[in-house]
Amino acid sequence: MHNFLLQVLPILDGFYGSRHWRPGRNALDELVLTILSQNTTDRNSGRAFHELKRTYSTWHQVCNAPVGELAHVIRIAGLAHSKAPRIQSVLQHLATDYAEYSLDFLAQLPPSDAQTWLTNHPGIGPKTAACVLLFAFGMPVVPVDTHIGRVAYRLGIVDTENPVKAQQLLETLVADDHKYAFHMHFIQLGRLICHARRPLCAQCPLQTLCPRASTYVA
Repeated sequence: MHNFLLQVLPILDGFYGSRHWRPGRNALDELVLTILSQNTTDRNSGRAFHELKRTYSTWHQVCNAPVGELAHVIRIAGLAHSKAPRIQSVLQHLATDYAEYSLDFLAQLPPSDAQTWLTNHPGIGPKTAACVLLFAFGMPVVPVDTHIGRVAYRLGIVDTENPVKAQQLLETLVADDHKYAFHMHFIQLGRLICHARRPLCAQCPLQTLCPRASTYVA
């Protein structure tokens, strides 16, 4: 499988362009945005995050806002009455145990310990935790959503479409220095080409390598 991935990734580099991690948002911003992105579109989560930042000038204010008020502010992201307490739970933990609203300490932990710290909070699963660690710190983890799980399954890289199980497998299969590119390429492929119901196999750069392509090509 390692050899197969070494064959696949250069093809996707050529198709989508090389992907290299660069520092972006700080980890707490990344976490809140990722929580907001659960079960909604990037556009809606982005708008909710912008509205949260416009309404509250500090994380202390977010932490201490009435939960119903916070839910109203982020309502465009959907499931706001679940997401608001999830956000505040993390902020309250940071305020109580660390005396600051920052996740920078996670950068000093092994990825598995950092993932455990995050997933111990309500509503933060393996994918959300991995997104924070990958994008904020460049840690060698592989966030897997339904798109990535589907593509990896159809290519025969994993034997399950379950994102949680697929993530566990892919974190062992994908080399550390390829994990960021793998995530970015596969999510793009899943969103734009390898659709759940009607994949556009004729447009896929991996068509000749995909054992299931003939299933969908008319």
